[in-house]
Amino acid sequence: MKMTTLSTLLFASWTMVACNADSSAGSSVSNTTETVNESAEAAPQTAQVSSLYKDGTNDQNRGDKVGLVRVHGTMTSSVSGDVILYESESRNTSEIARTKLVNRSFDFGELELGRGFFKISYNGETNATDIIINPDEPELYIEFKSSRLSATKSAAASVENTAWFAYQTKQTQHDQAIRKLRQGIKDAGAFRSRIEGQIKAKEDEFSDEQHAMMDANPGTYFAKWLGWKNPKYPSLQGRFFEDIDPLDNSAVRSMALSDRIQKMMRAFSGGTDSGFLACIDLVKAHFEPNPVALESVLYSMLDGFYNTGKETICQYILDNYIFDEDCGADLSDAIRLRAQGIINLQVGKTPPNFQIDKWDGGTLDLYATAKQNEYTLIMFWASWCHKCEQEMPNIGPMYA
Repeated sequence: MKMTTLSTLLFASWTMVACNADSSAGSSVSNTTETVNESAEAAPQTAQVSSLYKDGTNDQNRGDKVGLVRVHGTMTSSVSGDVILYESESRNTSEIARTKLVNRSFDFGELELGRGFFKISYNGETNATDIIINPDEPELYIEFKSSRLSATKSAAASVENTAWFAYQTKQTQHDQAIRKLRQGIKDAGAFRSRIEGQIKAKEDEFSDEQHAMMDANPGTYFAKWLGWKNPKYPSLQGRFFEDIDPLDNSAVRSMALSDRIQKMMRAFSGGTDSGFLACIDLVKAHFEPNPVALESVLYSMLDGFYNTGKETICQYILDNYIFDEDCGADLSDAIRLRAQGIINLQVGKTPPNFQIDKWDGGTLDLYATAKQNEYTLIMFWASWCHKCEQEMPNIGPMYA
């Protein structure tokens, strides 16, 4: 069976080197201005604590906590449908519960959950929003004012989510202001330094807002997560992760680890393979005491390097840390299966089979289709891409 696979990647898990794009919205947005160093050794490394750093961890929110939490609420929608709860791990999610919206209400019942970010969706993964679940709050009641979950919502009895929803609004306003300033920096000429100063002032102002929200919500997962936003020692490569407890599994249920890895690569790799490898080794060493966190960061790096076309770096992670008999001894089969999935997408490999609904009825099986043709072209469609919707108008209604 001959098969040529052309993957049109409409998104990337990381924006690493050679990219000055803004960070993604929501929980993954960073509030620091980041650029890639021309040389990993160009910037001096000092033990100075960053003015942007603030420790959000105390005895109340330290570490992970697993317990029963009832998740329920209301939604302004006259149409019944599926409400799904997902557990987050970096940019990935996994379904953990499903219920029906009946008479504008939904109830997942009591679930045993850990601290962290979760996602709720309604009638499809694209209509979703992030929430914080913390067993310190054994009952989470959310009111959605619209069937579009990213719109106005409230959780009056939840300190965690009241703070998180308010922060999202501030984050959006901040991102818009920074984006507007950056749009004019290319043609600024002699005024470039002035605009850079304005960006720096905006970042400092937003950092002060973050610190104020942490002080207003002590002991919450929200405050701890905000504390992970900025490294304590941003100019010290060897201490870049020092302020994140490797044994705290609640960090896995957020973008904190992925975002910190991305910042490290930008700050210290110099855009070279040797620089990337040095960063990878440091990340692995920091999280080695905890197999759960180690698996998460290894897959995050593997996925990120694969999506930016650095297959040689991917192979280094696979050979030395995932499939190595010594270093990978404590890892679960799950990480190896996920890694194998990436291997199977490489050039010359056979991709995994899948079956999907066809827009004109029936189903499509990849392997069966490939057997009928000398070559099979596969295009990946991003459900959030409006240009894709225009090119393939029959696809959208299938998943609406």
